[in-house]
Amino acid sequence: MLPRSDLRLFALCAAGTAFAGVFRFVHAGRVVPFALAAVALALLALLVGRSVEGLGDRLGPGLTGVVQSGLGNLPELFVSIFALRAGLVGVVQSAIVGSVLSNVLLVLGLAFVVGGVKHGPQRFGADQGRMASLLIVLAVAALMIPSLTSSLHTPAAGHETALSIVVSIMLLIIFGLSLPAATQRQPGTAGGEIAVPSGPGAPSGHGGGEWPLGLALAMLAISGVGAAFVSEWFVHALEPAIKALHISEAFAGLVVVAIAGNAIENVVGIQLAARNQPDYAVSVILQSPLQVVLVLAPVLVLLSHVVGGAILTLVFPPLLLAILGMTAIITVVVVFDGESTWLEGATLIGLYIAIAAAFWWG
Repeated sequence: MLPRSDLRLFALCAAGTAFAGVFRFVHAGRVVPFALAAVALALLALLVGRSVEGLGDRLGPGLTGVVQSGLGNLPELFVSIFALRAGLVGVVQSAIVGSVLSNVLLVLGLAFVVGGVKHGPQRFGADQGRMASLLIVLAVAALMIPSLTSSLHTPAAGHETALSIVVSIMLLIIFGLSLPAATQRQPGTAGGEIAVPSGPGAPSGHGGGEWPLGLALAMLAISGVGAAFVSEWFVHALEPAIKALHISEAFAGLVVVAIAGNAIENVVGIQLAARNQPDYAVSVILQSPLQVVLVLAPVLVLLSHVVGGAILTLVFPPLLLAILGMTAIITVVVVFDGESTWLEGATLIGLYIAIAAAFWWG
């Protein structure tokens, strides 16, 4: 018998997807269909994460964390693909930066606040945090190269599309090289893995354990297909909602798409901090932006050449570029000492709000 929390998640996902589907084809204003699609997208992201977690110890803790974060980015991947087909390059670029921003500032900040208020200062594996943050910094530095060659008018200016492809392939190779270390089994330790453990006895964001293999695989397939449909509905409702709410494409991508597409880390990381598991909380929160810069952004650059619509390059607007670099540096500063307090968390949240406000108008 499955836990009630899992059954509730199934019911919420089914209801959310059904409502989003109905309002996609029924005229009900410009904001309601968008809001329902965003909620359904977040619920499906949670179901993807719970499905991977339901595989339990079959994959091992390291591989489970990598797969969970990777598949958890499926909704954001689908949204970005449909947005590119609709020519919304600004939304996609903002969503890439927003995913890094929301995890490092908003979600990590909330985890620090919740954990600090409930348990006081919390300590986590400094080596683990440093490795994740350094990888984020190096990947972000590589992402910034096409933008810098363009803005500084170097001889490579004018070849940003080709340079973006080269950088994307290089980042995917680095991700592949990092997998053996990230997925090796290290029983009883949290340090050394940039992943959240799973299986019996491990911290779980939903309070459940293993599922039957057939159920876990079926839920993965269903949630993946559902995410593809809901992503199309979400993008279809995006432009009318932007006009109705008087927000910019940049704000929609930076805040709305990023938060909805990272629902797994948003919920699980905070819950782990509340349960006094800061090692695992930092791991699962940092794994998502790491996969965004090493996998999601490069894959979108390459896919944009085959899916039709706009071509995505790694040439970001100046403010997005500055925010991306600043966030990467903050990641190192925050996790370097291996300790978190509620005040650090509150400061991170305040910075996130200030940055998001700066993009309200564009």
